[in-house]
Amino acid sequence: MSINDFKLDRRLLMKSGLIGGAALATPMHFIKDAHAEDFCNMPKGKSVTLGFNVPQTGAYADEGADELRAFKLAVKHLNGEGDGGMINTFKPSSLKGNGILGKKVEFVTGDTQTKSDAARASAKRMIEKDGAIMISGGSSSGVAIAVQGLCQEAGVIFMAGLTHSNDTTGKDKRANGFRHFFNTHMSGAALGPVLEKEYGKDRKAYHLTADYTWGWSQEKSMRQATESRGWKTVAAVKTPVGAGDFSQYITPVLNSGADVLILNHYGKDMVNSLTQAVQFGLRDKQVNGKNFEIVVPLFSRLMAQGAGDAIKGIFGSTNWNWSLKDAASQAFVKSFGAEYGAPPSMAAHTCYVQTLLYANACEMGGTFSPTGVVKSLEGFKFDGLGNGPTEYRAEDHQCFKDVLVVQGNEKPTSKFDLLSVVEVTPRSKVEYDAKMLGGSLGPVNAKPC
Repeated sequence: MSINDFKLDRRLLMKSGLIGGAALATPMHFIKDAHAEDFCNMPKGKSVTLGFNVPQTGAYADEGADELRAFKLAVKHLNGEGDGGMINTFKPSSLKGNGILGKKVEFVTGDTQTKSDAARASAKRMIEKDGAIMISGGSSSGVAIAVQGLCQEAGVIFMAGLTHSNDTTGKDKRANGFRHFFNTHMSGAALGPVLEKEYGKDRKAYHLTADYTWGWSQEKSMRQATESRGWKTVAAVKTPVGAGDFSQYITPVLNSGADVLILNHYGKDMVNSLTQAVQFGLRDKQVNGKNFEIVVPLFSRLMAQGAGDAIKGIFGSTNWNWSLKDAASQAFVKSFGAEYGAPPSMAAHTCYVQTLLYANACEMGGTFSPTGVVKSLEGFKFDGLGNGPTEYRAEDHQCFKDVLVVQGNEKPTSKFDLLSVVEVTPRSKVEYDAKMLGGSLGPVNAKPC
């Protein structure tokens, strides 16, 4: 319809008495999204609903509980409640502390059960029944990839929580999905030089690997990082998620000739496998004339807490640690601690940050439309969220920042002081060409549900 057609229709309506002359004289304002009932769950009232999909049961439930705490705190801060946390340190930021685009932030939750089918079902319910316009969460890459695919199909934004597999922003990346968390390639690139320095080039490694996309990805990245430095891989054995008892997998390590055990496990699985490996005496052994060592490529404070003394001296990598002294990290630790009585985990940190980044993208673009959100996030460079200067790379929707190498604290000063940052690996050492991991983002889906 042209402007002239619009004016003619207005005159006809006025003549028929359907509108008055005063209405004709009123200027017509074209407001963003005012006409756009063409994307999924466009907020039409005074609030906007976000969906937080976390493992409330299953092997990664501890991480999920902390993620949910962080999501709730982010909503509180977005709505202008509490001390504001990292909203006060985030830059450049368009957040105003009055919700998102003036709408109060509300949320619904789901239980992924650390299972892809359950996660898709709960995300589908939040989108179709509860009107969630953005889904976040997860502590399993299998879950994240499944939910990311669902969000792409549904036409909503997915802000991934804890997902570490290369595939999330590699072969399985999607235009509607974004990941703040680092990946297994980055862990390997950061850990490789440290392991060579500490343990030398002549090592024989035995891998126990969670049998799903994250475990496969982590094993591959660690093998590349260590084998390129002279290490040999003696064996790589897949283990089921949630196995509980890992004794049948640890026993063969004793007579394998390996002098390093690499545990590509996470959550309670890592706690159980590491604790049992130490109980079997692996750390007291000498093999090939060397002290036997254990490596946990992906660490979290919650896992360290669960493993107790078994974690001491063990190297790994992490996306963030509560002991960091930058203003943003300390602001978040202060807010989280005041709310929950404990420092946040790296899972909590990334979920909080993802919520702020989504809200800020809406504010930047002046819209909830996935097209506008994607445009705002692609190539967005920011600071003040606890990881230093960070960029959401446009080519794959992966965040790039420095990576932390940590070691289990030999002499903790508190029950939370369990991991020491021993190396900050700069972004330049972990970055890679976007084409390396394959996949295609495809087009943004901003269609109706």
